[in-house]
Amino acid sequence: MGRVDKGVNCSVNGCENSAERSISASKASMDSDLVVNTSNKRVYLCRQHYKEWKKATKEDRENERARWG
Repeated sequence: MGRVDKGVNCSVNGCENSAERSISASKASMDSDLVVNTSNKRVYLCRQHYKEWKKATKEDRENERARWG
């Protein structure tokens, strides 16, 4: 059982929603608009902020996948 299942809150400053996903802090820093607490290795995002992160980093993530394939 991970931290998301235990009910950790979203890591975005000012958000008190419960987290649905966790991503690494380096991946979270790909989106400059998302202000998160990156003192830990993992960043926890609620559904709304995860959706915003996915939209903002879509092109970067596609380019990174193409590099490996």
